[in-house]
Amino acid sequence: MDLESRRRWEDYTVAKEVMLERTNIEEARWWVVQGVDKRKARLNCIAHLLKQVPYEAEESDRITLPSRIHRADYARHPVPENMIVPDRY
Repeated sequence: MDLESRRRWEDYTVAKEVMLERTNIEEARWWVVQGVDKRKARLNCIAHLLKQVPYEAEESDRITLPSRIHRADYARHPVPENMIVPDRY
């Protein structure tokens, strides 16, 4: 952030508030994600968007999978560390 934009922070905020007030209509709503904690903000945004999509669980027939075939001569190779996405949650 440059010094000029920092000086105008409140002006930008007022402009944003006016824009939200004038353009937030039922057919095209605005949603504001609180973003102090970026990780939580992203997860909250994803959860909120998913709630906007109507979803009903459907009944389905139970699927029976055949047994896996295990070959005695097969050895699974390890995945290189530089290819693994780290667990974060």
